[in-house]
Amino acid sequence: MQQLIFGVLTLTSFGFFAFNLRKIAQNIHMGLPINRTDRKAERWRTMLLVALGQKKMFSRPIPALLHLALYAAFVITQIELIEILVDGLSGSHRFFQMGLGGFYTFMISFIEILSVLAFIGTLAFLARRNMLKLPRLNMKELAGWPKQDANLILIMEIVLIACIFTMNGADEAALQLKSKFGHGFLISSFVGPLFFGSIQDLHTLHLLEQVGWWGHIIMVYTFMNYLPYSKHLHIFMAFPNTFYSKLEPKGQFTNMASVTNEVKLMLDPNADPYAAPAADAVPSRFGAKDVTDLTWKNLMDAYSCTECGRCTSACPANATGKLLSPRKIMMDTRDRMVELGDFKRKNGSDSEDGKSLLGNYITEEELWACTSCNACVQECPVNIDPLSIIIDLRRFLVMEESKVPSELTGMLTNIENNGAPWQFAPTERMNWANEE
Repeated sequence: MQQLIFGVLTLTSFGFFAFNLRKIAQNIHMGLPINRTDRKAERWRTMLLVALGQKKMFSRPIPALLHLALYAAFVITQIELIEILVDGLSGSHRFFQMGLGGFYTFMISFIEILSVLAFIGTLAFLARRNMLKLPRLNMKELAGWPKQDANLILIMEIVLIACIFTMNGADEAALQLKSKFGHGFLISSFVGPLFFGSIQDLHTLHLLEQVGWWGHIIMVYTFMNYLPYSKHLHIFMAFPNTFYSKLEPKGQFTNMASVTNEVKLMLDPNADPYAAPAADAVPSRFGAKDVTDLTWKNLMDAYSCTECGRCTSACPANATGKLLSPRKIMMDTRDRMVELGDFKRKNGSDSEDGKSLLGNYITEEELWACTSCNACVQECPVNIDPLSIIIDLRRFLVMEESKVPSELTGMLTNIENNGAPWQFAPTERMNWANEE
């Protein structure tokens, strides 16, 4: 019966997780196509350094080390999870112990050390958010659910670690009670006698070990199926997101192919103005108004955001009190994408809900506060590019709605008429050098 329950629970958990992953993939594919398959060697190197090696995290060493402890524990403990899956389906107990011998003891001991470090890191992150109240972790865009989400995932990690040591500690105490010799796991050898040494009943110890075992796997499945609704989806998304990073220089903006082709046509004296236009010559929209006007990589960026706020803390506009927060841009993009994706699945792929990213989520004031300095792009630990979204939204305002701040209108007029931002003829540019 226990194996049957475990099998049903496992199939249900993985099935629901696959269902949610499919929805995420559908949402990302609402974006426009963009080619990010070139320079594969460089892309693999970027993914290994930034996602796996967490290279950009270490610009701030203390939180980087704390995060590394959590990250390493998450990755390495999957080894123990494999054994739990085998034990649950086969009815065995510590399936790999007999075959691996001393190496098994070493691996479980290593996992326990990482779990202790992860426990310390989790407490530190809870304190940073709720006691130290770091400014970037307590901004207004994090009020409500985002803050609850961050705390909830940390609490789940603590419960998961407690289940691991309940399972191993009770098992160690039971083995010592039977044979005076335990498994020899580095941490559980002390945890077992300390918390369970007074229990002299093997049935009770076995029951506690089962509580820890079942608690562990239930927390893993709960965590796994909570991820698609949480900012912690970056655990998985960081890898493809860094692989498909923009490899061009940060200051290089993209031009719309249709506009570029039109300009080239106008400058070509041999061009036939009556020739049939290219297939992409007339775009459906200049710039972006909604998430469907952004690229699939922009939408993948939104799912990869962990709301750490490093981008916002580095933003000069935000530092001077402007409304712009690059983190909020990504959060708004994700929220709008999820909303529109759910609406289209319910009402049909061609249906529209009358809302848009620009206006209903992101304001013009936020967009025009951006200096396009790329500080947010540089700071992001997983190579998210908020600036490309901002530029496309601004492009829509200028090219489709002719909405330009008055401060820019004069400059653009001068560039058009004089070839420079200043209100004098190009022939007078060097007059300043003649002044005494």
